[in-house]
Amino acid sequence: MRSVAARRYNRSVLWLSGAYVVLLLGISILFKRNLLGGPIAYPAALLPALPIIGIFAAIGRFIAEETDEYQRMLLIRQTLVATGFALTVATVWGFLESFDLIGHADGYYVAVLWFGGLGLGSCVNRWWERRA
Repeated sequence: MRSVAARRYNRSVLWLSGAYVVLLLGISILFKRNLLGGPIAYPAALLPALPIIGIFAAIGRFIAEETDEYQRMLLIRQTLVATGFALTVATVWGFLESFDLIGHADGYYVAVLWFGGLGLGSCVNRWWERRA
């Protein structure tokens, strides 16, 4: 059975993910049709980032509210793996890019890497548990 914190986290992430899709699609359409410009374009372009930031906050809240110490430790390990993975790839990419060895990557891909790193962290947790 999932804890109250886990259920709240799942609900938040589902809602925020839906908001992200709606905002990203809507804003993308408005920009492609040249319906956004001038000063309003800046806050509009930032709108899809808000649900992603919300997911980061939901993860932090989940860690803070989880009462099962073992489950909290697993989540913390998972987020540490994700952070290390995303920062490592971003650092390597940045050096390769600075020496003109590869093309530019948009900064928001670091969040994509981090979310992928959560999956990697989950695999690390499973591997660690099997070792024990």
